[in-house]
Amino acid sequence: MKPQWFVRRRLGFGVRPLSWQGWAISGVTLALIVVSLIALRKSAVGDVAVVGIAIAYLGVAYATGGTHRAQSPGGLEDQQLDASSQRPDRLSSRDGEPVAPTPSIADIRSRLAPTAGTIDAPAPVQDSGPVAIDVRHLTKQFGERTAFSDVTFSVRQGEVFGFLGPNGAGKTTTVRTLSTLIEATSGSAFVAGIPVCEENGVEIRQRISVMPEVPGLYSRLSVTDNLEFFVGLYGLRDAKSRIARALEAVNLSSRADDVCGSLSKGLRQRVSIARALLNDPEIIFLDEPTSGLDPVATREVSELIDGLRSRGVTIFLTTHRLEEAERLCDRVAILNTTLRIVGRTSDLRQQLFKRSLLVSTLRPLESPGQVFSAIGAIDSWRANGDEGYELVTSDPRAAAPVVVRALVGAGADVLSITESRHSLEDVYLQLVGEDVEARS
Repeated sequence: MKPQWFVRRRLGFGVRPLSWQGWAISGVTLALIVVSLIALRKSAVGDVAVVGIAIAYLGVAYATGGTHRAQSPGGLEDQQLDASSQRPDRLSSRDGEPVAPTPSIADIRSRLAPTAGTIDAPAPVQDSGPVAIDVRHLTKQFGERTAFSDVTFSVRQGEVFGFLGPNGAGKTTTVRTLSTLIEATSGSAFVAGIPVCEENGVEIRQRISVMPEVPGLYSRLSVTDNLEFFVGLYGLRDAKSRIARALEAVNLSSRADDVCGSLSKGLRQRVSIARALLNDPEIIFLDEPTSGLDPVATREVSELIDGLRSRGVTIFLTTHRLEEAERLCDRVAILNTTLRIVGRTSDLRQQLFKRSLLVSTLRPLESPGQVFSAIGAIDSWRANGDEGYELVTSDPRAAAPVVVRALVGAGADVLSITESRHSLEDVYLQLVGEDVEARS
């Protein structure tokens, strides 16, 4: 990669040196200009030449300067996290020049009024609370194949948001789009209050972390060596304290010197989470974090996710483990190329399934229709096996005592009566009933 010796100013016109090579070039150039001006002043065209040089400089400064920010050689913006802060809201430039604090999400939005032909403003989130991720009508196509289409949802700050769907439904592609690794075909999105586009890629990546399904660690390096390597890639300061905090968060301080290749898959996943915590992200994208883990390791990762939630970190979780999503997530979205549904698990169950009571008796009723039709709280019923019945009702709690009295009055021996409980798996299977990869 060609070395970068200059960086565009964050505010104002022109460029400034970024490294010692840039300062050297600037010094030589300034010396040549001074010598030229002295020589020109001795001639009749001296004053005209001075004015011409000034105009030329202003023209070049106007063309190359402004508020656009260049990227440093490592792919990082020419700003670094202030080591005195554990949140990426205090920034300083590489050469120590102070930079204005990062504006709040509300401040950013107030300056992003929508205009014709520009990105949409964020849509209001469905529930109360500040918005961490806002997606509106997002679509991604690869040639003639559509990865996902017209996706719209919002994620609150500090929320664990589950993103579910079959293989090939577009989950990972959505994560790659929101993390600025690929560009959407159409639609708009805001991440940490910043519009998702190529120009804002560096600024967004400073505020997020992505943990892929495969940890991607160097097996011959120790845990600390791996984390030091990534701290260097991120361009972060105060590496030792950052690594210590990250390892403590995942309970791996005692394994800091272990070679990663000697660790179990569960421990490698925890190291990968520690790597995701190095830059104190506002939002973490976790792609199948418990894939292939045993129950103990799965529980440990789940506890880490709960801990991140308690710290106010927003978690965007993709997983195939529906019971895990039901236990961990505040809300879930089910994607099958298009977004099928978004909401709390309890709300989704009520939307898709009627509430009912499951009744079990010692022996089948002789006239179940006559018994149940006389109960006003029952909307409908059906036999559920030889000795059970499912009774549809709008209020199972109020209907249960009435049903028991009616059954006892009819001479039935009641073994049990419970409210039907539909799981997130039932919701998922109700909405996703096809093999997306085979169809594609």
